[in-house]
Parts: sequence; C-alpha cells; structure tokens
Amino acid sequence: MIFLFTDFGAADIYVGQVKAVLHREAPREQVIDLLHDAPAFNVKAGAHLLAALATRIPAGSVTLAVVDPGVGGPREPVAVLADGCWFVGPDNGLISVVAARAKRHQMFSMGWRARNVSASFHGRDLFAPVAAMLARGDRKTPNLKKAALAASFGSDDLGEVIYVDHFGSLVTGLRAGAVPQGRKLVINGRDIPHAQVFSEVRRGEVFWYENSLGLVEIAANATSAAARLGLRVGHVVAVEPG
Repeated sequence: MIFLFTDFGAADIYVGQVKAVLHREAPREQVIDLLHDAPAFNVKAGAHLLAALATRIPAGSVTLAVVDPGVGGPREPVAVLADGCWFVGPDNGLISVVAARAKRHQMFSMGWRARNVSASFHGRDLFAPVAAMLARGDRKTPNLKKAALAASFGSDDLGEVIYVDHFGSLVTGLRAGAVPQGRKLVINGRDIPHAQVFSEVRRGEVFWYENSLGLVEIAANATSAAARLGLRVGHVVAVEPG
C-alpha cells in the first residue's frame, strides 16, 4: 500500500497528478489518502502530525510525504525506513519525527532522477516514482545510499496547535500519555479543563481530551473551539504546572 500525506489540498490539481504517476508505476498497489490538508508550508506541524498518523500505518507500506516549501532549493530527497515502513519525501524535517521515534530506522539519499523533473513539483516527478518503486519491492533503481538526515526536529512533543479540523477542534503536538488528566492546559491566556468525551461537558463548553491518535486535542461540544478561542495552527499550548 502507498499512503499519501501532503499539503496539496484535496480540491486542487496536484493530488490527481501524483496518483496518476503512482497508478502508472505501481498499478497493483492500493493508494490511500492520509491527509492532503496538512498545514500549508508548516513543516514542523506536518512532521508531528505525520508521526502521530504513522503509528497506524501497517508495516511494509510506503508513505509519500510532501510538505515542501523549499522545493527546487538545496534540500535533498530522502527515503527513510522506520520500523518496517518506508517514508519518501524532502529532507527538511518532515520525516524526522517519525525517524526519531522509531525503534529502528535507516535513512537513504536517492540517486535516481527522472529525465524531466519539474523544479516546482518533486512530489509528482521524483517522490511519487520512487515511492512506487519501493512499493513494488524495487530498492535498486532508486539508487539508495545510506546517509543521515540533514534536518531534524527530534523526538520531543510539540506544544503547539498543529492542525484544525473542519469541526474547529484543535489538534496539538502533545502526546496525551505524558499529560496528567487532572491538569489544565493553558493557551492564549485561558485555562482549558480536561474531559474524557464530548458528552461530559455542556453544549458550547471548551475542554481538552485524548483524541484517536493519542494526541491532546482542544474541542468544544457541538461548536468550533477554534472560533470560540480565536486560535489557529501555531498557537503555543502549555500544561498547567503540577
């Protein structure tokens, strides 16, 4: 299987072009959309969101990950094998949290290049063909050579909002297992109490809970927490001191 994680936007022209290449190069592989609305240009937020999603990706699969505001610049294309899963994308930190949290990982530079590579669309012309090769089991053609990541955010959690869903709930880069449930969050000068589920709070009340990815998420019952709090991706989130 090939999973796709990008900031291309589901309604734009880019995802279809990537899928066309994947179908041409690996027609037997199932292609699954993880997310195409990752925060645009925000590599750090994307890296932490990808790491959370990666915990649900089955071994043996390939993930094509592209949040690449530096496309066409000096950053290199890389392939990372982390706990039995391949991740293909730019060496700008996007795959670094996945690698840092993996029990085992190997990073490779990619020597393969297509004859005609668009300077602005490596997702289609470089990353997609290599992802297809790896999905087919071909590790020779991409000309992989062991290397080290040039850009890394490390394995630590990120105390920021990293994603806002269409409900207006705010996903953070904090793993809930490290936050005591009795503690409040502090964001934009406001204390946010904990609840297990939406039904535990009154309609319109804001709270935080452990979401299905194991991350701390700030939500409101039957309304948009983002609108109520005036928050967006990048706002800093802190845990109330114990």
